[in-house]
Order: sequence, then structure tokens, then C-alpha cells
Amino acid sequence: MGFFLFFFLSLLSLASSASRDHHKTFIVRVQNDAKPSIFTTHKHWYESSLASVLSPSTPAQVLHVYDTVFHGFSAKLSPTDALNLQTLPHILAVIPEQVRRLHTTRSPHFLGLQTTDSAGLLKESDFGSDLVIGVLDTGIWPERQSFNDRDLGPVPSKWKGQCVTTKDFGPGSCNKKLIGARFFCSGYEASNGKMNETSEFRSPRDTDGHGTHTASIAAGRYVFPASTLGYAKGVAAGMAPKARLAAYKVCWTAGCFDSDILAAFDSAVADGVDVISLSVGGVVVPYHLDAIAIGAFSAADQGVFVSASAGNGGPGGLTVTNVAPWVATIGAGTIDRDFPADVKLGNGKVVPGVSVYNGPGLSPGRMYPLVYGGTGGGDGYSSSLCLEGSLDPVFVKGKIVVCDRGINSRAAKGEVVKKAGGIGMILANGVFDGEGLVADCHVLPATAVGASNGDEIRGYIDSASKSKSPATATILFKGTRLGVRPAPVVASFSARGPNPETPEILKPDVIAPGLNILAAWPDKVGPSGVSSDSRNTEFNILSGTSMACPHVSGLAALLKAAHPEWSPAAIKSALMTSAYTVDNRGETMLDESNGNTSTVLDFGSGHVHPSKAMDPGLVYDITTMDYIDFLCNSNYTINNIRVLTRKNADCSGAKRAGHVGNLNYPSLSAVFQQYGRRNMSTHFIRRVTNVGEPNSIYKVTIRPPSGTVVTVEPEQLVFRRVGQKLNFLVRVQTMAVKLSPGGTSMQAGSIVWSDGKHEVTSPLTVTMQQPI
Repeated sequence: MGFFLFFFLSLLSLASSASRDHHKTFIVRVQNDAKPSIFTTHKHWYESSLASVLSPSTPAQVLHVYDTVFHGFSAKLSPTDALNLQTLPHILAVIPEQVRRLHTTRSPHFLGLQTTDSAGLLKESDFGSDLVIGVLDTGIWPERQSFNDRDLGPVPSKWKGQCVTTKDFGPGSCNKKLIGARFFCSGYEASNGKMNETSEFRSPRDTDGHGTHTASIAAGRYVFPASTLGYAKGVAAGMAPKARLAAYKVCWTAGCFDSDILAAFDSAVADGVDVISLSVGGVVVPYHLDAIAIGAFSAADQGVFVSASAGNGGPGGLTVTNVAPWVATIGAGTIDRDFPADVKLGNGKVVPGVSVYNGPGLSPGRMYPLVYGGTGGGDGYSSSLCLEGSLDPVFVKGKIVVCDRGINSRAAKGEVVKKAGGIGMILANGVFDGEGLVADCHVLPATAVGASNGDEIRGYIDSASKSKSPATATILFKGTRLGVRPAPVVASFSARGPNPETPEILKPDVIAPGLNILAAWPDKVGPSGVSSDSRNTEFNILSGTSMACPHVSGLAALLKAAHPEWSPAAIKSALMTSAYTVDNRGETMLDESNGNTSTVLDFGSGHVHPSKAMDPGLVYDITTMDYIDFLCNSNYTINNIRVLTRKNADCSGAKRAGHVGNLNYPSLSAVFQQYGRRNMSTHFIRRVTNVGEPNSIYKVTIRPPSGTVVTVEPEQLVFRRVGQKLNFLVRVQTMAVKLSPGGTSMQAGSIVWSDGKHEVTSPLTVTMQQPI
């Protein structure tokens, strides 16, 4: 039912659109091995299938052929063509394409990864030198020192990939570090027409910066000295400095198109990558309609670890994306470094802010006139946001302008102020942004302040306008500050649970450093990302779950190198059960948006702890059949499951697995619909594999969520050998709570298995829902 509802809604939206030809790209799932012998290739067969349903005047053009993680093709079709194609007997599904968006030095040190650590994760894995990380992003700038191949051995013999050369990406672009580079633009051009090659490269070369940045976070070499405009000086290094990189360019100026993303998954797995890193996302849809979930399933089935960003929709709930249980979903936290740039007001008050700016500064000791963009006449809404052309030059010339956050990019607001003659900018968060601050490389003296401080500054401007002394201010840039407490803090923008598709699977899985991260940056792209910014820098400071995701991608490569026998699920389990939830003050991590204590819906299992993940003691492993049972119990049809998994599923035995929450996941989430019942209960069955000591006894510690009774049977697990698997049963009993119709209540606890050396921690959440 879900597919047809989504499909027809998509067709309705297409029918009502004002586009020229109402055509849209669809991804078509075809039955495995159904190709008639008369066709020499699958592509010829697919073109024939298209020709049979298209009008004679419409060419049967196949955009991509998929044969590794998916069986089928993509093509541009009208809604009528798509419906007609669906009627052919060998067509299993016709899936509307989504357009995805990017989820845009000290972090290895903060994570406890140092080269001098002779017994740590970097030593054990030889820095992951035989592992390949595939980065699906905006491409790469290969000349950066982060991608040099000094002292690297030969390219791993298993590698089957290519370095696609073009006029701007020559034969010398790849080396023993960057061993593969491809680009995928057929889906992009099918929707947007031929690309403008004066503004972007038809090659793996990066014209945005995002892909270069994420690739160097995952596997950048050691580079010294490294900084951005003099900030964050030190050594830059990725998580797995000796791992090999393969760049798959799937994101262009108009976004990242599903048909191209799926083609990149197909190539990456066939090429022989060990890890796929994907810092993009979109709307959450059922898994069999989600190209990322489809590509990631087959990748995981073939032993490839897939990590994806959780999204930047925080701090609101239900904002997490990339939620499939076979994907590691990564939220963002802060590190113990920031870039203070405080506002000193004319009334003597100093308001904290952050910025990365090193250009011509404000005169020391001088106070400048201060105005709020929204009071400058004209359209107050546009000018309050400092949108292009909204500011009156007469009103802002020579002044510091307060701009509200929203609509256009943070750095673009500074450009608008500068064009209008303003001398500086204070970027104020809105209520929804809360107190979370992001340091940007501004084009004029500027700083960012939280929502409450923004209110205070606007209040000061208002009161000063009613007195005889007009408002004044200056910005005090204080450079780089280390040893910040508390840290980590959950970044305000980091997307939050609960999981909108499967609330029984807690998402995000973990958080990793994602705020103000220094990493490599291409030439010809100013650090602010603003078109007028002509500054060149080898490194840049960016924030987003986009930056958090490749931290985990690199860590996964290190873990895979240290434990080649571990499956992707085992690696994710190690990262989750060893994660921590306390900050450097020894207290539960805070939520940056409001300063309150954060919860599992914000950080999942916690913040990654690489050295502990290397030796987790126990892992929760998951097989492909476990995932199929999960899909069966999630009420996916046999056909839906075939589309997603490329396997003929038999759901008759799935009920033996119990319910959706019985997937052998490292976290546990119970969801109860109250329906007038007073007492409710459920159970979870879990299976752990010993990857620690041969003879070990693990005893359980239960920290039940408030208002629940939790029991675990047995209370101890006795292992005789490494690789041994043992089951345990968790029972959860709870009572109804008072909720308004449609209301929910969530309480969290944990289950910890310990043998005295290892602590294997699983968060346990209990959610009560009152039906409407």
C-alpha cells in the first residue's frame, strides 16, 4: 500500500507541476535473471522495455544500468509512461527519484587517536593501509597535501576501480592514496539540462569544497602546519591517514540525484571499497523507495560498511534521516575547541559569539554605530534577514548590522551587508536555532550569537533609539581557544530522533565531531562559499553532520583493518556499545540548543570512543536474513522486500523472530500504544558474540527507564571461546501515563554487560503514545 500511495502522490505532484514536459527520472527495479536470450546486453533489453510503453516520438533513453547493488535501470519518464512500465511482467517497481542535499585538526586528538600511541587503534591497524573508503559527495581536489601518497605501499590488489580522466582531471590526478575517482551526472542532467561547464567540472574535480573536506576528514594524511585564515593552527589529519580513497562525485549545483547516487553505490561496491561515506540526505520514505537504503542494503550484504549523516534538521524531534538499520546514522557533537568573537555593546555589556575572520579588522577601542536590519525601512522581513538587495545603503553605511539567521546562507548575509556599505555584522539565531553557534569564514568582520543574546542586542538597539545616545558596538576577535568545557555537546543543528520510519530502531546511532571541523579545501572556492570571496586556503572550517559522518567512516576503516573478520553490523555494534554519554566535566552531555541535558534521541548510543571500540568485548551481529525478518515484521510486502534486497523473501518464519524490535540491534526501543490499557509489556531477544577473552563471564546491570520494570534472563553470560554466541531475553513492563490525544512520552535507561574489563552498553528507551 505504501508504495502505491507514494507513487500516485508523486504522479499527482508531477501532473500539477508547471514543468515543460512533466517528465521525471524514475528508478526501475527489474526481475533478476529475466533477460530474454535475444538481447545481447541488459541495456538493450531495458531500452526495448521502454520502447514498448513510450510514445513513438519519445526516445527510449536509459540513464544508468545497475547490476551490483540493484538490478535495473533509471530513465526519464512521464507519469503515464511510468504507470505503463509498471504493468510489464518483469518490472517489480518504478520508484520516483528524490533529490538529496549535502549535510553541510583537533578531532583526532579529541577522539584519542595519536601517532605516538603505540598500542592504540592506529597502531593495530597500520592506519588502515589496505582499506578503501569510497566517498560519495561533490568530488575531490586531488592536489591537496591531505591526499599525498608518500610512504604508501602499492594499491591493494583487490582494487578494481578506475580513475576517470578528463581535460581538468588528468592522468596524474590519482596516486597510491587517491586510487579511484568517478563522476555520475546523467540523473542531474536529465532533470536540469546540460550542465554549465563554466561553473562546474564534468569530472571528479570538486567545485564546491564539501567532498574534499569530507574525504580528508575520513582519510587525510598528516599535514603540518594546517590552519584556516590563521585559526585552528596545528596538524591536520584524517581518522585513517593511510587508508586509500575513492571519490564518487554525485552532487552538483542543483543537488544530489538518486539515480546518480545509486549508480555510485553500484560502482563503489563493484570497485572493491570497504567503507562508503555519504554526507547527504533527503526526505524519509519507506526503505524500498529510498535509493540510499537500497544501495546500502546490498553494500552491507557484500561486507561494505555504510555511514551516512543524520541530517542538520535539529534541534526539533523526528528530524533524523538515513534511518535504515543497516546504515550507521551519525549525528554531530562539538569538540573542545572554539573561536570566540564577542560583541561589546555601548552599554558595557559583552555578549559571547563565534567567528572565523582574519581580514581587515575593526579599529581597536573604537565603537561603531549599531543597527538592526529589520528596522531600516522597506520590507522589514527581508531586511531583517539581510537578503540580497534588501538593505538601504544610507541606513547601514559605516555601521555594524544585526541580521537574523534564515533563508540565505550565513556568510551570504555578510556579503549583503558589505555590498550595502556596512562595516560589520552580528548574525543572530532565531528561536528555533536556539543557542547553537557555528563559526563561519566571513567576508567582513562578523560574529554569530545565540537566540537569547540576539534578543538582548535588539532590545539594546531599541532602547538606545529612544534615548539621546544611539546604539554602538564592536566585535572582539579572540582567535582559537582550546580546552573548552563542557565538551562534547550535542550540536544544535544535529538531527534528532525518534526514527520517523521505524520508531523501534533508535536513531541516530552515535554522534561524532561535527562542529567547526578543519579539513582540506579546494582552490578557486573562497572559504566562505560566497561567490565574491576570492580568498584561497588549503584548509577550511565547516560544520554539519556532513563532517561527523566521515569521522565514523574513517574509524570504521580502522576497525575493519584491525578486525578483518568483523561484519559491518559488528563494526557498528562496537562503535555503539563503547560510546560514551558524559562530557569532560563528568556529567551527561548537554544540548547546545538550550543548555539542558541531552537524551538518547539526541545522541543515540553516545559519542564514539575509538580505542574502546577496538576491543568491545561483545558485539551484536546481524545477518541478511535478520534484516529480511525485520522487514517482514515491519509489514513490507514480499515484492517490496525483493525490490530492496534482491532476494526472494519468505516471511512465513519471520514471526518466530517476534516483532520489529527483535532485530538484533545494539540499542533497544519499546513503543507502546496506550489504547486505554493500564498495564503493558513487551520483550526483546538479543544475541551477542564474544570477541574478547576466551573464558569470560559477563554480568548484567540494569538501569530501567523511569516507571518501568526491566528484567534480563539470564543475568550472566558464560563464554568458553571467542566467536561463541549466546542469547538473552529482556522483559519490559510499564504502566500507562496520562497523555493528551496524539501525545508521547519517552523515558530512557540502559542495559550493561560487564566482565570486569569491558562494559557493553545498550540504551533502552520506552515510548508511550496516546492515539488521537
